[in-house]
Amino acid sequence: MPGEGSLSAARRRLRSPLPTVSRKVADLEAHLRTRLVVRTSRRLELTDAGRDYVAAARRIIEQLQEAEQAAAGEYREPRGELSVTLPVSFGEEFALPVVVEFLKAHPEVDMRILFADRNVNLVEEQIHVALRLGILEDPTLVATKVGMIRAVTCAIPAFLEKVWIAAAARGLAEV
Repeated sequence: MPGEGSLSAARRRLRSPLPTVSRKVADLEAHLRTRLVVRTSRRLELTDAGRDYVAAARRIIEQLQEAEQAAAGEYREPRGELSVTLPVSFGEEFALPVVVEFLKAHPEVDMRILFADRNVNLVEEQIHVALRLGILEDPTLVATKVGMIRAVTCAIPAFLEKVWIAAAARGLAEV
């Protein structure tokens, strides 16, 4: 009704009969024991109490919407605690710069990082996200493939020759 200027305009917006809208305003004024609107033959004007009441109601509705969004997991800005575990070398070299940028962009997030090359019990160690290289062997976990890494073994020829000669001497390699 605020900004509408008349009960007829409010009735159209609310899609309610005019007597219902008028009665609801009167009931609210009776409940609050104060006048919220001054009625003239042409317009409605909010009283000071009416303006204060509308402002307070709008704040309450906004807070309620925010509470509903928070309960549903919706936030305007990410916030809260996030625990992540990463392999040591991969985490330090590749993930850490991404984490730093993420935290700059989302200052309401508190992140705890566990660098570990071992299998981590996510529940016991209260970890939300684990980034691992390799095949997921625990069927109780859910994994999403985010990329591929190709492993390449490199060595100088002299080293490979030494290893081959040592293996042949032990009977581990064919001559």
